[in-house]
Amino acid sequence: MSTGNMRPDGPGADTAEATGRQTAVVVGGGLAGTTAALALADAGLDVTLLEGRPRLGGLAFSFKRGDLTIDNGQHVYLRCCAAYRWFLDRIDGAALSPLQERLDVPVLDADRNRLGRLRRTALPVPLHLAASLATYPHLSLAERANVGRAALALKGLDLGDPALDERDFGSWLAEHGQSRRAVEALWDLVGVATLNAVAGESSLGLAAMVFKTGLLSEPGAADIGWARVPLGELHDTLARKALDSAGVRTELRTRVTSISRTENGRWSMEVPGERIAADTVVLAVPQRETYDLLPDGALDDAERLLAIGTAPILNLHVVYDRKVLKRPFFTALGSPVQWVFDRTEASGLTEGQYLAVSQSAAQDEIDEPVAVLRERYLPEFERLLPAARGAKVHDFFVTRERTATFAPAPGVGALRPAARTNAPGLYLAGAWTATGWPATMEGAVRSGVSAADAALAALDRPRGHLFREAA
Repeated sequence: MSTGNMRPDGPGADTAEATGRQTAVVVGGGLAGTTAALALADAGLDVTLLEGRPRLGGLAFSFKRGDLTIDNGQHVYLRCCAAYRWFLDRIDGAALSPLQERLDVPVLDADRNRLGRLRRTALPVPLHLAASLATYPHLSLAERANVGRAALALKGLDLGDPALDERDFGSWLAEHGQSRRAVEALWDLVGVATLNAVAGESSLGLAAMVFKTGLLSEPGAADIGWARVPLGELHDTLARKALDSAGVRTELRTRVTSISRTENGRWSMEVPGERIAADTVVLAVPQRETYDLLPDGALDDAERLLAIGTAPILNLHVVYDRKVLKRPFFTALGSPVQWVFDRTEASGLTEGQYLAVSQSAAQDEIDEPVAVLRERYLPEFERLLPAARGAKVHDFFVTRERTATFAPAPGVGALRPAARTNAPGLYLAGAWTATGWPATMEGAVRSGVSAADAALAALDRPRGHLFREAA
């Protein structure tokens, strides 16, 4: 592909000749692309970030609804998410998305009208959860003992064993004495929210990674953090400020339509009206878009990208005329409701209360009409929250992410590509790549770190200090 149409003074300028610095283009402004762009810029490259949307943030973003600022869905991270915590520090956003002092998850059984808590102490692993498990009211004494034995067996699994990826987590739990109630009240309570799939549809390898890292590594590994401001303030506003300070040229509403090698061995990206050249390219877009943009031969079997399934997340948003939930969040059993968060202050609501409900693995409901969902869920909120029974609903609306994550099905590990491709100077990023993590904000940032690391190694460039901290 010719580069003759490239503007000499725009984002497509050949800055390598003008500045003597190596150039990089990152395609995609989600967490993976933003991370890669920051890391490459910190290492001294001239970086251009191209994003087709009018904002950064990918699938973790905010929008306006009247006077309120709404997140498309509730996103959380854990203390063990070292890369995402680095990202927050890098964009000066850590104070706006704090962690719990200690893990404490209220679990409300709707059928029995009973509240339990999953929380930790400062004791070493696995004793840090022993007291909570011993008094967890949603399981029998025998079920609690069996959970402890299964946790020890899980801790002994080798995450590097590829055979784990071929098995499903649900059958492994059954083999280790876990009742249907234990799966619902504990394993799926955590697993569905982190993997976006029930145990029977999840890779044992990914599930083991989640539980070993989050619950069985360090006492505080599973402490939960979430943004106390709209996600757009972090992933768009502060991220763009950090990119600007790092010297990254960020071009929004700029969709790349093709990528090819130039005669001199560099890369050329076609966008509407021009072509942009670079020494290095990081593709940080979803797997199907990556497949469409990849040059022939860049992967040995590019078709496998199309075999990586996707899974939806449904988000319900309810605005009441009064406060109906005293806690910042809770999760439910015996109810279709999964995790509920109070987003009142973050949204800018000054009267009443705004609750956001995150429904993972929502294949059966993702296309349901709003009226049907309202009729199904408002009575559930009244059943779970007595204070909601006399409250007026000012607003009820839905946001849908039909391809929110890759599906963590058995065998998916063999389909996920590494950051490095067969084409020199071309790298892949995205939570769906081979990070070892499920499709989380942590996985996205780690993928950006890996892509930038591979690119800098090929260029024989040192990595920046903060970038080393995230690896």
